[in-house]
Amino acid sequence: MARLPRIVVVGLGSIGRRHARLLAGRGDLSVEWCESSDAALGLARQEMGEPAGVHVSFDEMLQSRPAMVVIATPHALHADQAVAALGAGVHVLCEKPMADTLANAERMAGAAERTRAVMTIGFHLHFHPGLRRLKALIQEGELGSVHHAHCHFGAYIVLVNSKSRYQRTLEGALLLDCAHQPDIFAWLLGQAPVGVYATGGQGGALEHQSKPNFIAMDCDYAGPVISTAHLNYLQMPERHEYEIVGDRGWAVFDLVQGRLRIGRQSDSSERVEVIPTDRDPLYREEHAAFLEAVAGRAEPESPSRSAIISMRVIAAALESLNTRQRVPLTKKRT
Repeated sequence: MARLPRIVVVGLGSIGRRHARLLAGRGDLSVEWCESSDAALGLARQEMGEPAGVHVSFDEMLQSRPAMVVIATPHALHADQAVAALGAGVHVLCEKPMADTLANAERMAGAAERTRAVMTIGFHLHFHPGLRRLKALIQEGELGSVHHAHCHFGAYIVLVNSKSRYQRTLEGALLLDCAHQPDIFAWLLGQAPVGVYATGGQGGALEHQSKPNFIAMDCDYAGPVISTAHLNYLQMPERHEYEIVGDRGWAVFDLVQGRLRIGRQSDSSERVEVIPTDRDPLYREEHAAFLEAVAGRAEPESPSRSAIISMRVIAAALESLNTRQRVPLTKKRT
């Protein structure tokens, strides 16, 4: 009997355990774990039983020559681990954000260019049926010429559930955690911004904090379009919405409620589509797309050349928060 391809999930926090559980459920992979924490390994075993293999050292795991790795470790480890894996010819699915800094993301992109191994970044919201429907409305011209994209994300629950509480001390953790938002704007609009202005602060009599815990970010583009994002770690219950405004209509998708509202300019009408979804199907589709890319049957969904746009926006937003100035994305920064 032929051996199943080996894939190692690196990091067994909540996202890593989700990857491990869903990959094991496919039945066509030999799923192993790489985790140095006994507590994390114990929790994973309680939830999923015993995996095909366990590694406590990333370097020793790479020496065992797996076919693929899923990197679900803290942000600061992404670059070193991805670069090492790619250098060993191992295919990489790396969780978002791509890295902790733009310089590290660029190291990853350079490593990906030097190898035939596949690297994709885990922007699983590309597989959300509601956001895909929103993208189809844009591409099919139902909203006309698009001039404004907006996101509102507020989720104090993220801080409540955080085990390490890194958001309290890591400057700009809210932006790194919200790497989805600038990526989704680029994915929906089909273009990257040319400038970023961000403002924010830290406040509220709440037990859990981040630095800052509320941010407003404006992006301008080469053409007559802007995107705005309001991000916070204050709101309960969670809000997560995307709005697109064009000259023929508008659409707002609420990811929490699973409701898509579509307005039409010509007759002032509005209709509602219900598109509920669970997270597991999004990750299953992400895994399927990754495996198709590894097999050479498709391009990676989020290769470094597109995924790095999010990191460029985050780096510019962090600089803008400190300088209180618009930051052009053509500027070299780390």
